[in-house]
This record gives sequence, structure tokens and C-alpha cells, in this order.
Amino acid sequence: MSFIDLLQNTPLFFIAFCSIIGLMVGSFLNVVIYRLPKILNQEWRQQCAELRGELADASLPYNILTPRSACPKCGHKITALENIPIASYVALGGRCAQCHASISVRYPAIELLTSLLSGLVAWHFGYGVAAFAALVFIWPMIALTFIDIDTQLLPDNITLPFLWAGLLINLGDVFIDARSAVIGAVAGYLALWLVYWCYKLISGKEGMGHGDFKLLAAIGAWLGWQILPLVIFFSSLLATLVGLGFIVLAGRGRHVPIPFGPYLAGGGLIALFWGNQLNLAYFELFLS
Repeated sequence: MSFIDLLQNTPLFFIAFCSIIGLMVGSFLNVVIYRLPKILNQEWRQQCAELRGELADASLPYNILTPRSACPKCGHKITALENIPIASYVALGGRCAQCHASISVRYPAIELLTSLLSGLVAWHFGYGVAAFAALVFIWPMIALTFIDIDTQLLPDNITLPFLWAGLLINLGDVFIDARSAVIGAVAGYLALWLVYWCYKLISGKEGMGHGDFKLLAAIGAWLGWQILPLVIFFSSLLATLVGLGFIVLAGRGRHVPIPFGPYLAGGGLIALFWGNQLNLAYFELFLS
């Protein structure tokens, strides 16, 4: 039996395969989450310097691939054996091999989260185009979630390609027809754009960032306009519950801004897996 036959005809093998791929992708996402904001900051500083007529920065290039990952405390270069997802963290006891400084548990947690969600995709969709498309849907979501938590930014470098990818994938009617995908992208953007301007006109303050508009537009491009009310409902519900939790348990002030991107991502993932069933249940309950 060929490898493709195993993937097609053995569900457990396909789930295990996607989970392992998810581990490796999660390791890469850790790099993206950590480095992309720094790369963008570097580019913005460079552009400002050029506008001031200053010389270009001659330092070594810093991007997703170079330089090699290193311990932030001692600069020890991470070897291949020290970079195996989860296993290396456990083997090293969560500490740098050189200086024994503590390594954040978030790194293996992101790897595990990516693996679990990838396995869930394989179980839910089964072998086929929809499963591979769904993997491409969840991986940027994870990166955007943690970048937004860290910086309150949703970089165009991810959200815009993510949006275009959704439109292209649905040219083949993978999740929704192309017409619904285009309307979903437009409606997703305008929905939060209108909320933003209504809130700003009433309060004189900005209630959310423009990256949130683009992320909801991307979700609409992937899953269609029909799913957007569900995404907004669950996003708002998650944000409310977490916000109340911070206020009650952590004593955080209600005026402290919180990123909305992670809740949009959460709503998008709920819609990806169970959106059609939830929409159908809603219509049967209230419109029958």
C-alpha cells in the first residue's frame, strides 16, 4: 500500500500524520510569532531613517530564516537536536543547554496546540482538499492570535495573503461558493469598520484596530458571509467572558485595552468546525 493510500484509507494514520506535521508547523509558528513583529519594527525604523536622509542600517540581516535561533540570555545557538518540537523542551527540562536559563513554556504549548488542532482537522474533515485547506486556515490563525496578544498588532503580512488565499481556495467551492466568499470578505471588513466608526463618533476613541477588519474579512473569504454573524457572536462572547475574568480574578481595569484578534480567531475556528451545524440548528429553532 502506498503512502497516499494509507492517508486516504486509514483515518488514524491520517490523523497522526497531520498531528506530526502540526508539531513541526507549530515550531515554525513560534519563530514567526517572535520574529515578525521585530522584523516589522526594524523595517519601520529603516523607513523613518531613510525619510530623515540617514544612512541605511548596515547590521546583519534579520528575518524569519536568519540568524539561527539562539538563547536570549547567553546567545547559545539552538542545535537541531535542541529544536525538536516538545521532545527537546522535555529533555532539556525547560532550560537552555548552555546557561540553564528557563525557556518559556509557551513554545511547546504552541507546538502542542498546533498539533492538536491539526489532528482535529484530520478527524473532522477526513482526507481531501477540505482538510488540507482547513490546515492552511488554522495555522495563520494561531500565529495572528499570539502576535496580537504580544503586540496588539495583526500584521498585513499575514492577514492579506490569508484573505486572498481564502478567495482562491473557494474558487473550487471548497468551503463555500466563490460569490459567497467575495461577499463574505466585503461584509466582514465593513461589519467591524462600521462598529469602529460608530464607537469613535460616540466616544471619540478608537475601539479596535484596522487589523481586526481585515481578519474578519479573511474569515468571511474562507467561510462565506453566512457564517459571519456566528463568528461575531462567539468572538464577542469569548471577549466578554475573558474580559470579565480579568476584571474579577486579576483586578484588571475595564478600561485596559485587550486585543480582539484572538477572539475573532476563536470564533473563526468554531465556525470552521461547527458553523454549518450551528447555523442550521439556529434556523430550525427560531424560523421553523
